[in-house]
Amino acid sequence: MGYRLIAEGAMLVHFAFLVYMAVGGFLAWRWPRTIWIHLGVAAWGVLSVTTGMECPLTLVEDWGRERAGQAGLPASGFIDHYIEGVIYPEEYTLLARWGVAVLVLFSYIGYVLRRR
Repeated sequence: MGYRLIAEGAMLVHFAFLVYMAVGGFLAWRWPRTIWIHLGVAAWGVLSVTTGMECPLTLVEDWGRERAGQAGLPASGFIDHYIEGVIYPEEYTLLARWGVAVLVLFSYIGYVLRRR
């Protein structure tokens, strides 16, 4: 039971992380100090997408699932398992990535304009 909770908790934190990656820049409009956290999160997202580096949260979830006797995540990882083909069709992956990038850039532009 404990390992299953670890896996489920990692999954929830992972979803929260992805939501924060997409819209966290807008939170910095209200709480300017959070921009540094978001810059780190956005940098991790870019690094992960461009290099294929696996997220530690994926490793924790997979570890918990296997210890709980469940099937682990597929080799393609968290995004492919929970998001691509589930939230949007797989053929729109590039469009979804660009959409998040535009959203983040817009939030940063707004942040800079609000700070002036």
